[in-house]
Amino acid sequence: MHLILGVITVLAAWRYGDWRHWQRYHHTMMFIVIGNLLYNFLTAGHFLWKLKPDFFPNHSLTEMVYTFVIFPATALMFISNYPDRYSKIIGHYLRYIGVYVGVEWFFMLTDRIIYQYGWNLSWSIFFDFTMFPLLWIFHRRPLVAYGIMFALCMFISRSRLTFPLNKEIDRK
Repeated sequence: MHLILGVITVLAAWRYGDWRHWQRYHHTMMFIVIGNLLYNFLTAGHFLWKLKPDFFPNHSLTEMVYTFVIFPATALMFISNYPDRYSKIIGHYLRYIGVYVGVEWFFMLTDRIIYQYGWNLSWSIFFDFTMFPLLWIFHRRPLVAYGIMFALCMFISRSRLTFPLNKEIDRK
């Protein structure tokens, strides 16, 4: 399923992304890559969620598809189609957040994602509601976005999400 999602995302990005001017969006595409790599680095010993591999042999290769294909393609589509009219901005955010939540919900139902250490779909929804505005902020004001990303990393690393109280969770 992860490979199918990658193919669908590439096709959607090819159709709906502004590939002619991809250089305008390159920094934002790399920002989302850095964010996911940072998540994988900071939580390497205790992932908050893990993708169950299907086509790929392990979690790491599956995660690389998301890091280097799905997330940058999403950033390209999100930023290159950002509406000019204020009345359409909320719908734009809700469309992308809805797709991310819907895909994750489907993966949760089909056992393609495993939540750990207190993470759940509600936390993912909260994260999606911060991630997409952060992409836009980064596109407009990168230093501000880096500061927000640092603060979010500190919040997550200091929260009890990354430090389970129940040792039984460690055995999963």
